[in-house]
Amino acid sequence: MITAREVIQKKRDRGTLTRQEISSFIRGYMSAQITDYQVAAWLMAVYLNGMTIDETIALTREMRDSGTVLDLSSIRGRKVDKHSTGGVGDKTSMMVAPIAAACGVTVPMITGRALGHTGGTLDKLESIAGFNAKPSPGKILQILKSTGAVIMGQTDDLAPADRRIYALRDVTSTVESIPLITASILSKKLAEGIDGLVMDVKTGSGAFMSTLDAATALSRSIVDVCRAMKTKIVVVITDMEQPLGRAIGNALEIRECIEFLKGRTSDDLETITITLAAHMIVLGGRARSIDHASKLAYEAVSKGEAARRFRQIIRAQSGDERVMDDLDLLPRAAHSRDLRARTSGFVTRCDAKLLGMASNALGAGRNRVDDSIDPAVGLYLQKKAGDRVIKGEVLCRIHWNDERRLKSSLPLIEQAYEIRPRPARRRPLIHGILKG
Repeated sequence: MITAREVIQKKRDRGTLTRQEISSFIRGYMSAQITDYQVAAWLMAVYLNGMTIDETIALTREMRDSGTVLDLSSIRGRKVDKHSTGGVGDKTSMMVAPIAAACGVTVPMITGRALGHTGGTLDKLESIAGFNAKPSPGKILQILKSTGAVIMGQTDDLAPADRRIYALRDVTSTVESIPLITASILSKKLAEGIDGLVMDVKTGSGAFMSTLDAATALSRSIVDVCRAMKTKIVVVITDMEQPLGRAIGNALEIRECIEFLKGRTSDDLETITITLAAHMIVLGGRARSIDHASKLAYEAVSKGEAARRFRQIIRAQSGDERVMDDLDLLPRAAHSRDLRARTSGFVTRCDAKLLGMASNALGAGRNRVDDSIDPAVGLYLQKKAGDRVIKGEVLCRIHWNDERRLKSSLPLIEQAYEIRPRPARRRPLIHGILKG
């Protein structure tokens, strides 16, 4: 009989756990034979000493199998999901799902909520009146068969070990562990019964993996586990030194998504969205090359099919589809205020983390899982890194409801912007692509 104490001690002393030891530990926790404080001790040992790839595979498999694995075998064709490690202004899930679905790919997408300085896709979608982020398993199948895509939260019986362990990681400062991140993401994704996954791993100030080395290490871990678990994987390492797109905040980002699907968007958002969608289309067997898939993705947007699919997704998940025609139906803040440039020159910094923190300070995000959010507030960036600016021009429009929160956000926004006489060297939008 393997005891929890022995598993903790072995990992504390930098030992390698067997598959049986990991299985016994996770199952003991889920059956209440192992306590929260024992798992917390084990998490810190993993955080400090790491895990081998075999340990990570075993942990991912055990967490996936801790609950129900969706059976999507009744749906023909390949099922492909997309996931992001989290960023500021990162709204691509709400565009790549309808684009890929419009190109014939089935997309069962599980996504999450805002935490810390990063935004959450579910919070954004719930700024659409009536949107149901937790359809029943039967409804999920029905939606996938009728629309080709569903965007939903993690259900209670899907990888429940991950939900419980993540809550402990959050309060024990063990979130930023590559094997734990890998197992957390993939246990949920693989429980969907998918055939392929496109991962967007962010790097930069607004990302959990702030350095390219850390983002690359996480990407390799994800590829190795997916390969071992017979799931096709593409990881795109993308930049999060500044926010993606122009809008930060829930309803503001939905507005930008709808505008994108109707052909109006900023270049960085278009580049990342089309790249991710194209890889989904290839994994879904709907194109043989990325160039062909990119063309299909562009056509889905330009011909209006992606917008029609998004409308169908909103309707199928009980949301008010009229927002596709009338953006004023989305929540709107009572006030707005412009932050203007104090000097002329070039924007050399538009710091993603600080702007994400500022949006949170306004009420758009949460620092604890049970915090409530204000769907209407946020930021709209008139200027980003590389843009020329004249003294007095608007850098950022602040949408706010609470004056105390506005005062908390202003120093963060001011600190996020830097203007200099000459432009800074541009960072690439895409740092690398790994496949498995």
